[in-house]
Amino acid sequence: MDSLTQIVLGAAVGEACLGKKVGNKAILWGAIAGTIPDLDVLTSNFVDIVTANEIHRGFSHSILFCLIAAPVFGWLLHTIYPRSEATRKDWTILMFLGLFTHPILDAFTTWGTQLFWPFNYKVSFKNIFVVDPLYTLPFLLCILILMFYKRTSPTRRRLNNLGLIISSSYILLTLGLKWFTYTKFEKSLHDQKIPFIAIQNKPTPLNTILWTANVETEDAFLIGFYSLLDDDDSIQYSKFPKNHQLLGDMASDPLIHRLIALTEGWYTIEKKESHIYFNDLRFGQLGVVPKANNFVFSYELFYENGMLQAKEKEKDVRDISPLLSQLWSRINGIKP
Repeated sequence: MDSLTQIVLGAAVGEACLGKKVGNKAILWGAIAGTIPDLDVLTSNFVDIVTANEIHRGFSHSILFCLIAAPVFGWLLHTIYPRSEATRKDWTILMFLGLFTHPILDAFTTWGTQLFWPFNYKVSFKNIFVVDPLYTLPFLLCILILMFYKRTSPTRRRLNNLGLIISSSYILLTLGLKWFTYTKFEKSLHDQKIPFIAIQNKPTPLNTILWTANVETEDAFLIGFYSLLDDDDSIQYSKFPKNHQLLGDMASDPLIHRLIALTEGWYTIEKKESHIYFNDLRFGQLGVVPKANNFVFSYELFYENGMLQAKEKEKDVRDISPLLSQLWSRINGIKP
């Protein structure tokens, strides 16, 4: 999830653990703990984009990291606050839960997380977008209000519990919506007599009303949208040929194998003029009107000094406003 959401969750965990003993210090350090795993993004300043994406949500998002880091931070905080009511064990528990709930929440997103690192297995339920105001804002409001109450106030704990209950209930709701929309996509494919190998459905940005699905067929991937506000269950799919043969001799290069592993096999190859692009389908396209060469994550492949390189395609921020307008219309059941 986004940084603000992880800060809010970490703050709530900190309050639940030590709010009665240390007050807003628990919120502060819980928020910091909820931020720490995402510091792995700093590696992008030192390595290439493919390596950075491989590292992201890896070791720092694992159970192993939480077990190693929590006692260290627990000792440090006990050293900083030697006269507080919290013991070293208390601080260690706070930091562990603050660190651990971060990757747990990330596991519900499309990117997923390597909870069991170093084992090469990514947990990804794909039931919530990385930024979802309906999850974050009520939670944030509860945290902001409770901070004005004394640490021993019952209202403080009730507000924190309310935030945790609302946010957790919303996550459960999105799991139900994922299953419901999956059945809609599956039925539409059967009704249209489209043979398919696999379906991946997920919510579109900032909401859980409009869902999209990537559908793998023998020689192509299909992309479709379904809104809970649609007047009917008909779903139109846009077709994107796999075009894996366009890789040519590149197909045997280790970089391509790494990209395939990163995308878990959900990728297409596009050729535009003399440029070859490797498209990661897991995050869909920019906007709700599918078109070629418009994927959120797309890498241009090229040789430099005899070595195959991958450069992430730059995104034009000027596209955001019209894309949000398209998204809002499609959420409301208006089909293009």
